[in-house]
Amino acid sequence: MSKFHLTTTRVCRVLTPLGWLALSVTFSLVLVFSILFSHKFLAPTQPVKGEVLVVEGWLPDYALVEVKERFEKGEYRLLVTTGGRIGTGYHLSQYKTWASLTAARLKILGIPPEKIISTLQSVINKKDRTYYSVLALNERFKKDNLLVKSMDVVSLGVHARRTWTLYKKVFAPASVGIIAIKPKGYDPLKWWLYSAGVRSVISEMIAYLYVRLIFSPPS
Repeated sequence: MSKFHLTTTRVCRVLTPLGWLALSVTFSLVLVFSILFSHKFLAPTQPVKGEVLVVEGWLPDYALVEVKERFEKGEYRLLVTTGGRIGTGYHLSQYKTWASLTAARLKILGIPPEKIISTLQSVINKKDRTYYSVLALNERFKKDNLLVKSMDVVSLGVHARRTWTLYKKVFAPASVGIIAIKPKGYDPLKWWLYSAGVRSVISEMIAYLYVRLIFSPPS
């Protein structure tokens, strides 16, 4: 007999019908859990009643109405707007950044101008835009010699969890809370029935995992 073989025999374990049933049940439970709780996880509202209320500048008009109400009911001493350079209509608008545009919108809604400040950010970042908006806010606080020990950040829907993570990363050890405004484009309790809901949840879940597992702040 030859000592050299081109094939060999191995024992391979395969699932039994009961094993396949258990695997199917487990997968179904994970899928149902993800559908029911992913939106709630990505869109938390946990304010800390901070000194400052921070607003992401790209929020729609209906969200700013709720921002105004929260600012007036809370004990915030400042309302801060963030957001980089406007990418569309830049040459036609007198407001060159989302931060300045949203500051103007909030003034129109009745917030006293002396209570509003906006970040200074003119560069268009093609990636990690939220992170660079947070950095711009940090620089604004340093420029104005503002020592902020606590803040609440307002975002929209499922974008909130990622925003919250980045703010805590940059402003640690300050206390950072988050407020997720309910989107009007779909029902958050049945997001999987709306194309806007599916796109938002899936894209933000991927973006959140990127921030948690891959993203490394530039030195």
